[in-house]
Amino acid sequence: MQKKILHTVLSLAVGAGIFAVGGVPTQAKSKDQKVSNTYTIAFKNGLPDNYQEIIQKAGGKVTKALPEVGGIEAQSEQASFLNNLKGNSSIEAANREIPLSLDKTSGSPYNYQSNIISSQNVDNYWDSQWDIQRVTNGGKSYDVETGGYKNKDGSTTHKAVVGVIDTGIDASHPDLKNNILGGRNLVPAGMDESETGDPADIKDRNGHGTHVAGIIGANGKVKGVGPELGIRSYRVLYSEQALGMPAWIIDGIIAATNDKVDVINMSLRFYNNKMTIEGESYKSIAETLLWKRAIQYAVKNGVTVVAGSGNESLNLDNKKEVNDFLNTLYEPYGISVKGPATVVPAQMPGVINVSASTKWSTQQLAFYSNYGNSAIDVAAPGGDFGEKYAKTNDPATADPNNLILSTWPTYLGTSYELNAGTSMATPQVAGIAGVLKAAHPEYKPAQVTARIKQTAVDYGKKGHDALFGSGEANAYRALEDIKN
Repeated sequence: MQKKILHTVLSLAVGAGIFAVGGVPTQAKSKDQKVSNTYTIAFKNGLPDNYQEIIQKAGGKVTKALPEVGGIEAQSEQASFLNNLKGNSSIEAANREIPLSLDKTSGSPYNYQSNIISSQNVDNYWDSQWDIQRVTNGGKSYDVETGGYKNKDGSTTHKAVVGVIDTGIDASHPDLKNNILGGRNLVPAGMDESETGDPADIKDRNGHGTHVAGIIGANGKVKGVGPELGIRSYRVLYSEQALGMPAWIIDGIIAATNDKVDVINMSLRFYNNKMTIEGESYKSIAETLLWKRAIQYAVKNGVTVVAGSGNESLNLDNKKEVNDFLNTLYEPYGISVKGPATVVPAQMPGVINVSASTKWSTQQLAFYSNYGNSAIDVAAPGGDFGEKYAKTNDPATADPNNLILSTWPTYLGTSYELNAGTSMATPQVAGIAGVLKAAHPEYKPAQVTARIKQTAVDYGKKGHDALFGSGEANAYRALEDIKN
């Protein structure tokens, strides 16, 4: 697999969503006081009745309660806050919360003047959707299952629902509006001037969530994997830069599960490990515990969880390589990394971990995709700049026809955009999980996962391998139970 330094790629083109949407989100100390003194606390046996009093006595205030997983998010200006909590026997772990942030340029549309998206008046873009064509076997899977059906009055009955935990969605997009079933905003009030805490505010300020949703269930000029799947949006990232905290995303998992979605898509990732921040050493054990509990809560309640492996071109089995990357990344923020790092939520038990394949190769992943024999379950089309770019790293050879075309918020300047990344690969698999659940509502998450893996197209080395896992996921093969 060709390795490249990610920051070099980021400088290739302003707005290249390929490299930050869902994989280049970085964890870094925020200078924003609204999140710089934020903590995650995991209790041993659920939330005690006096949890708010416990936090107040330690010098903090509760900003988010997560009763389903026995955790909270809190803020405190006191440097002794964590030490003040140590004497409480009901607390299992506590740590400073590290925010996730998408690089500003990467959250913008891809800036090629491509013929693919310059003809906005065409009837459809099917000829440009190489990824959906491949995953659906040229649309053959639609003849088996679309995720729902049209009623005589023109409405759609959705046989399965996918929850998209992301930057929100353009609920008025013509290709999405018939499949959107609402959702929830989990971003607290006051994060910026537009954040009022309105639980119904799922407006996508970034574009990422709308792009992901289109891959799952668009039904218009572009088609998703399941064009009649229901989609619910859980907005956990705010602003054009798509900033967010782990507790918000955990809250999104809980909310989606309580809303009885069938599948959760998370085109985002964190790293959990032991860190030193300006001399303060701690284990990210509280976040790890709450992530695990949230995933377990979802799976126990019948939800299949799909997440991206990340876009750092890292071998996730090589802990030294991962830590060296993180130390380089975090050094400007006064953060050092010690101990093994894990991609969260993708490497959590019960999650389908997805790498990104390309249009042009059955032997190589997209150059940015993370990989690892013990890490990857399946691959799916994530797109890249094409074979010539992969060989030369020459910007002049970059071919946008190898990227992923999907929906974009109409109020951000265009209705369709090109992107790539494990963020784009993940919803391909979430869409497959959705149509599988629509066809087989009795399936449990383990059965959905097994079917997707067993019917994947065996790219790369024969059998399970570090790049593609069980192979490239395929909706038609999964629905028809065609095994290798």
